[in-house]
Amino acid sequence: MADTAGFFAEYLPNKIAADPSLKDIGKSFLFDIEGAGKWKLDLADGSITKDAEDGDCVITCSKDDWEKMLDNPSLAMQLFMMGKLKASDLGLATQLQRILG
Repeated sequence: MADTAGFFAEYLPNKIAADPSLKDIGKSFLFDIEGAGKWKLDLADGSITKDAEDGDCVITCSKDDWEKMLDNPSLAMQLFMMGKLKASDLGLATQLQRILG
């Protein structure tokens, strides 16, 4: 099973380094993972900050559901439709496919 802390500490920084075009999105995402913590991904500069409080798009999900989605990204839409994955800006949230994929 995927690990939330590992995702933000290892996978995400490697993904941004491997695909500099992600910075073209130019917005920030606050991931509020209930039971695991909060992380801000700022695609303007590629930084990841733990315990942040704001973002252009806030993604909220439980740790269990988040880790299931990391293992199987196709679950994202199902979790969203069930109200288990929430996004404050749906248009911006669609860019997450590029990040998670």
